[in-house]
Amino acid sequence: MSQNTLKVHDLNEDAEFDENGVEVFDEKALVEEEPSDNDLAEEELLSQGATQRGDVASRRRMIESNLRLVVKIARRYGNRGLALLDLIEEGNLGLIRAVEKFDPERGFRFSTYATWWIRQTIERAIMNQTRTIRLPIHIVKELNVYLRTARELSHKLDHEPSAEEIAEQLDKPVDDVSRMLRLNERITSVDTPLGGDSEKALLDILADEKENGPEDTTQDDDMKQSIVKWLFELNAKQREVLARRFGLLGYEAATLEDVGREIGLTRERVRQIQVEGLRRLREILQTSCKRRG
Repeated sequence: MSQNTLKVHDLNEDAEFDENGVEVFDEKALVEEEPSDNDLAEEELLSQGATQRGDVASRRRMIESNLRLVVKIARRYGNRGLALLDLIEEGNLGLIRAVEKFDPERGFRFSTYATWWIRQTIERAIMNQTRTIRLPIHIVKELNVYLRTARELSHKLDHEPSAEEIAEQLDKPVDDVSRMLRLNERITSVDTPLGGDSEKALLDILADEKENGPEDTTQDDDMKQSIVKWLFELNAKQREVLARRFGLLGYEAATLEDVGREIGLTRERVRQIQVEGLRRLREILQTSCKRRG
């Protein structure tokens, strides 16, 4: 399978998006390459078996032969709020849907068609499951363009691209790109559930108490106190990063870039420490919930 097959939509600024910010299927964009002999054989198999109702064996074979494609695509959506296994599970649903709907007579390759369905189901899951912050559709569309470009550049450059590199690739103002990336950082970091029996994210717990009722405020106060206590079970670097990022222990909430500048680390290293710290907090919370149970 060629690398181009997996990148048909990666830099498509003109793509259409639905109300959830997920890219709308464009048949014309899929017909970009002449199918190879393997692809023709693959499509022949589908046309004779998998596309016919009741041929479960052929469909299963098509699904099993494309599971690696799901994993490859799912890995591109790391650090977006869902664990890799969850991303793969969502991608598998998209692959199954692609096998069910594929029609080889429409002129495009199955691998490319499946890629679109896999990506759509993963992106929709990320939108639905990890974002309690709802963004206007034009913001979601713009953010998706920047994130796809960032993923593409990270493969080419072998490092996480800077806002300047993304802006140059898209011919956009650096300030606009930086603003959108900061927005994404805030959403993906504070909007992820802590785990355990609690469905709340740090965003919910640290939210303005004016938005909560008396019972919620009391529960959140208890949770805030627990989080502060649990911070001291982390190592010093994790504790400092989380405190600075989320405005705890007397710090003002700050971006990854600002925290990195304050403690002398790169933005990427701060992000890694934050992920490690949040994972550890979830483990502590889960242990605490089990003890109570």
